[in-house]
Amino acid sequence: MSFPSVRHVTPSVRVFAGEGALTALPREFDRAGIRRAVVFCGASIRRHTEAVARVESALGDRLAGWFDGVREHSPLPAVEHAREVLEATGADAVVALGGGSAIVTGRAASILLAEKADVRDVCTRRVDGRLVSPKLDTPKIPQWIIPSTPTTAYAKAGSAVRDPETGERLALFDPKTRAAGVFMDPVIAATAPVPLVRSSALNAFAMAVDGLQSDTDDPLADALLAYALRLSREWLPRLDVASDGEPRLRLMLAALLAGQGSDHTGTGLAQALSHAVGPRSTVANGTVEAMLLPPTMRFNTQVTKRRLVQVAEVLSGGHRPDDGAAEAIDAVEHLLAAVGVPRRLRDVGVDRAALPEIIEHAMDDWAITRVPRPATREDLEALLDRVW
Repeated sequence: MSFPSVRHVTPSVRVFAGEGALTALPREFDRAGIRRAVVFCGASIRRHTEAVARVESALGDRLAGWFDGVREHSPLPAVEHAREVLEATGADAVVALGGGSAIVTGRAASILLAEKADVRDVCTRRVDGRLVSPKLDTPKIPQWIIPSTPTTAYAKAGSAVRDPETGERLALFDPKTRAAGVFMDPVIAATAPVPLVRSSALNAFAMAVDGLQSDTDDPLADALLAYALRLSREWLPRLDVASDGEPRLRLMLAALLAGQGSDHTGTGLAQALSHAVGPRSTVANGTVEAMLLPPTMRFNTQVTKRRLVQVAEVLSGGHRPDDGAAEAIDAVEHLLAAVGVPRRLRDVGVDRAALPEIIEHAMDDWAITRVPRPATREDLEALLDRVW
């Protein structure tokens, strides 16, 4: 007999979704003793007067300031500027308003503020050939999220910033920067353009598929990931046709589930590659990760055939497949085609000459340490050559 050996610790997060979500924020801040919050956002959402008014009304006199310098991929100069704003305002909380970049920038700035260290002294790096994340003991100010996109960043403790001078992705990890609360408000959700929402939701979809390929025997994580996949299958195709905001909030909940579940299973090869490809493409990381999902699934099949049965069942609506691996990959490709995901890297502006550098960066990405089938540089060369 084979018994599951499970260690499943669920981090505490308080989630509110719907028309009255933001009405919960003042009492949550009272409960946590928050007095001075800085709102992190990008310039585009700051121009949405109704969204800004809702946030300012919810925060009241606890609003200590705004940092609207969030940039895509969280470039290091923006993160360092954000740290200076936190220090200057004496903030005791971050409110990330927007998508994944706002969330990551807030977490990373809070780490640099607390640790009082250069980012390269606190980021994940190779030690004796292994990727190691330093233990960061200093207390961090709490993070609160008012999202505009369905990003898995809600659930994560990692913060990856990009050095624009070197192209490096510098990963920071600190469980103390996990979100204390998430407030999913339909007005805020409506501010994001559909292509951005779709890309973020595709990241959650890919993360759910990758998590279900893991060899981790954790039925609690599988339940989170399978339901995230079910919600993604149902609501991703409705983004363009729905007249109300329901698909956006449903996909936000899917992203939260995918983020929580993948914390226990790992993510996958598609994510490690997308982290390196995304900044070199003309589309967002989520679209790149979804594009890379079918070829990485094929690469994994010699060790994931049994696990892919569950993916095929969820995506088919409950049909028990004869060939789980083939039907899972076919179902993924069908959904991606239905929502307009490109098939080749050349179609999203990736230069073939960049592939060696992409591989080098992917080999140093934390996500590649938790994949069902380890990949060598030669494996990645062959895979990327096929998908280019």
